[in-house]
Amino acid sequence: MTASGIENEGVMAEPSPGLTTDGPARRVADELDRRGLAVPARLLVDAHRLLAPFLADVGAAVGPLIGTTFGPAADDPRALLEDPHGLDRLVEQLDRRAQGDPRADPS
Repeated sequence: MTASGIENEGVMAEPSPGLTTDGPARRVADELDRRGLAVPARLLVDAHRLLAPFLADVGAAVGPLIGTTFGPAADDPRALLEDPHGLDRLVEQLDRRAQGDPRADPS
C-alpha cells in the first residue's frame, strides 16, 4: 500500500488513520457540536456548498490577516475550504454525530 492508500493492483484500500484528511473536518465538527451549532452548520454548508471555490479564493486573499488575528484557530476552517472534498467531509462528520456514530469521536 502506498501513502495515498492505493494498493499496487489499482484497488482502493482504506487509508491508514494517520493519512486521512478528516482531521480538520473532525475538529470543526467537534467545535460546532460542543457549541450546539451542528444542525445550523449542516444546513448552511448544504446551502452554500457551491460557493466553496469562491470562499477558498477569498480565504487565500485574506488568510494572512485572519491568521494574524485568530492564529491557529483559523487553520481548520481554511483547510476545509481549500480541500475540494472538505465540506463533504464536514457534512459526513456532522451526520455521524447526529446519528451517534462512534467513528465521529476523535481518537
